Amino acid sequence: MKKNNYQHYNLLAEVLKYPDEKLVENTEKCWRFISKHYPQLKPDFFPFLDFIRSNSLDKIEEVYTKTFHIQAVCYLDLGYVIFGEDYKRGEFLVNMKNEQLLANNDCGNELADNLVNVLTLIPLIKIDDFRNDLASKIVIPALRKMLEEFTEHRMQIREKVIRKMQKAVLQEGLQYGNIYKHLLATILECFKTDFKEVVTNEVKVDPLYGREFIAGCGTCSTETAKKMVIDSIKE
Repeated sequence: MKKNNYQHYNLLAEVLKYPDEKLVENTEKCWRFISKHYPQLKPDFFPFLDFIRSNSLDKIEEVYTKTFHIQAVCYLDLGYVIFGEDYKRGEFLVNMKNEQLLANNDCGNELADNLVNVLTLIPLIKIDDFRNDLASKIVIPALRKMLEEFTEHRMQIREKVIRKMQKAVLQEGLQYGNIYKHLLATILECFKTDFKEVVTNEVKVDPLYGREFIAGCGTCSTETAKKMVIDSIKE
């Protein structure tokens, strides 16, 4: 598996998807690949690897569910991460669905903008500019935003809100409650390495920035994208 053909994003997707009986094997494969091609990422990934090696599938499923589904720390649907409840989320999802269909990428039971499905889309994209835009304008900013939710301060605020509303915090006291932050950090650093020529450290997640990607989704030219963004602002 070559580092520059983007196929390693399929392996990262296998590790990030809902846990199954192949998770240990796939996580070990991912560790070997990282050790060979991205040795600088080993400190990020090892805690996750150690957790997968040391726990039952039932325990891993529990942590996964409590991280991404029930009382979720963060969500894997990138449109929600970028746009929240803004109506542009729906437009982004429609465009991502079209891109997934064009690439003949099977999204299974998840949405087209689910991070797992976006990872498997990366190696299938034939237009370099579009892949660069997807990585730099959507995936990387979204991953940064997701990882902010795992900070101690944000976790404490989240627990207070949940306790007030629901009287119970499912992940409170859970030893490995934050373990998936190590996998997300690994994925982020992998993108930053592969797309370092187009990544800007100052990129922030906000609807206006995402709109430019929506307007330029697929084969739309940069100039057309800019015009569509300007028109949407005037509205």
